[in-house]
Amino acid sequence: MTTVRIPEDWPATEEQARAVQDALRERVILHEPGPPPGTGRVTGVDVAYDDERDVVAAAAVVLDASSLEVVTEATAVGRVSFPYVPGLLAFREIPTVLAALDALPCPPGLVVCDGYGLAHPRRFGLASHLGVLTGLPTIGVAKNPFAFTHDDPDTPRGSTSPLLAGSEEVGRALRTRDGVKPVFVSAGHRVTLDNACAHTLALTPEYRLPETTRRADALCRRALREAYPV
Repeated sequence: MTTVRIPEDWPATEEQARAVQDALRERVILHEPGPPPGTGRVTGVDVAYDDERDVVAAAAVVLDASSLEVVTEATAVGRVSFPYVPGLLAFREIPTVLAALDALPCPPGLVVCDGYGLAHPRRFGLASHLGVLTGLPTIGVAKNPFAFTHDDPDTPRGSTSPLLAGSEEVGRALRTRDGVKPVFVSAGHRVTLDNACAHTLALTPEYRLPETTRRADALCRRALREAYPV
C-alpha cells in the first residue's frame, strides 16, 4: 500500500479548482475510438472514505479484458485533498487514485472509473480529469444519472437511451442486465461513447456493475480497514 502526499500546488479553493477544470478540459480527446473491447488489459479504480479521519483509500485493479481474471492490483491511502463540493469531487480523489495507478507493476490499459466523464456539469468529471493527467484512455460508468435526464432504455440487456443535458448527449443509460436498472456511461478521454458502452457490456457478464468497479470497490474498502482497523 502506498501512502500519498497532496501536491503542494493542489487547488485549495473552489475558484482554483474550477480554473484547473477549465484549463484541462480543453485537452480532452473524444474522437479516438480507444482499445477494442475484450482485448488487452482494463483497470478499475475506486475510492473509499473514512470521514472521521479525513482519509481516502484508492484501489486500482487490473483485469485481463478477455477472461476478466485479475492480473495485478495496487492500493494507496492519503488525506482527503479537497473539501466536498458537488462537481469538484475529482479533486478529493485524484492524488490517491494516481498513486494507486503509479504503484501498478504493468500498464493499466483502459481505465474504468466509478463515476463520470463528459456527463458532468462542467463536462469534466473524474474519468476525463484522470485521462488528461495520465494520457490513458478512460471511461466513466456511474450508478445514477447525476443531474441529467434520460428515457428508460428498453428491457433487454444492451438497450440504451441518451443521457441528456438539454439537447446535448453527454452519455447513455445502458441496460447491462435484462430488466435491471441501467448504469450511466460516459466517455472520459481517448474513447468514443459507442466504444465506452461496448466496453461496459463486455465487463458485465453477470452483474449490473462492471467487474472492474466491483473488484476495485471491494479492494479499496479492504485497504481502508487495514490502514485504520477498528
